[in-house]
Amino acid sequence: MINQSQLSLFAEGATEIGRPKPVNVASVPQRSPFRYPGGKTWFVPVFRRWVAGKNTRPKVLIEPFAGRGIISLTALFENLVEKVVMVELDDEIAAVWEAVIQGEATWLADRILTFQMTREAVLEELQKTPTTLREKAFQTILRNRTLHGGILAEGSRFIKYGENGKGIGSRWYPRTLAHRLLNLNQVVGRMEFRCDDGLNVMAEYAANKEAIYFIDPPYTAGGKKAGKRLYKHHCLEHDRLFTMCESLAGDFLMTYDESDEVKEMARRHGFQMRLIPMKNTHHATMLELVVGRDLSWLDELPVVHEDKIAY
Repeated sequence: MINQSQLSLFAEGATEIGRPKPVNVASVPQRSPFRYPGGKTWFVPVFRRWVAGKNTRPKVLIEPFAGRGIISLTALFENLVEKVVMVELDDEIAAVWEAVIQGEATWLADRILTFQMTREAVLEELQKTPTTLREKAFQTILRNRTLHGGILAEGSRFIKYGENGKGIGSRWYPRTLAHRLLNLNQVVGRMEFRCDDGLNVMAEYAANKEAIYFIDPPYTAGGKKAGKRLYKHHCLEHDRLFTMCESLAGDFLMTYDESDEVKEMARRHGFQMRLIPMKNTHHATMLELVVGRDLSWLDELPVVHEDKIAY
C-alpha cells in the first residue's frame, strides 16, 4: 500500500508564495508503452493521496478516457484498487490494450526488440494493412513513438530532428518498451478494457458504491482547441459528463484545463475545485483544474486554493 515517501512526491517544495513545485515526472514509475499528449504522470502523487484517504481499498477504478492509462496502471501495480476498467474510444489505442489483455504483450515486446528502426522501415511497416489485432497494436505503438509528440490524430507528422538530432527513432526505446509490456503480464488479470464511449461505462457502474472514477476528458470545453488537435475522438457533451458525475454512487476525481465554462459547470453541480501546477510539453508551468465532491484532503498540501483565485 501507500507509504509516506510516496505521498511526499507531491510536496517536493513550495515557492515563496506557497505554491508547490510541479511534480518531477522522472520520480514517478513509467508503466505505459505510450507517449501521449495530455498524459497524467504529473497527477500520480495526487491520485495516490486521494486513494490513501479512503477507508477501504476501492473495489474498482473506472477510467472512462483512459488514453495511455498511467493512472489505471499505477493503481494496479501499487495495489491501490482491486481491479480497473479502462475505456478508450480510439480504435488504435484500443488495439494495444486489447492485445495486452488477450496475452499478446510478449509478442509485442519481441516485435519491438527485433524491429530495425529506420525511416524507410517505419514507412514500409505502416503502409501494410494489419490482419490481426497484434499487428494493429504494433503499428499503433510504432506510430505513437515516431510521430511528433506521440499524437495519433489526423495531420500528425513524423519526428524530423528529434532528441539530440536522432530523428525518427529518438523516442524508440525498444528495451524500455519491451520491459513495460512484459511487466503488464503481472497485472493483466485485474485489467478490463472497453473500446466504448466512456459515459456509457460510467452509467453502467453508476450505482456501484465501491467504484471510484478518474476522469480526464478531452480539453474542449470553453472553446479550448487542444483536444481537437490532439485526439481523434474529441467531441464530448461536457455538461452531460458533469450531470453523470452527480449521479455516481462512488467517488470521482476529474481534471480539466482551467476555463470559466468548466468552473461554472462545477459550481452548478455543487462540486469543489482546486488548481494544481503541472508542466506542459514545452516545460512551462501551468495550472490544471481538479474537480470533485470533497477536495478538503488537498487543503493539507501547499496547493493553490479556490479562494485564492479570482473565480
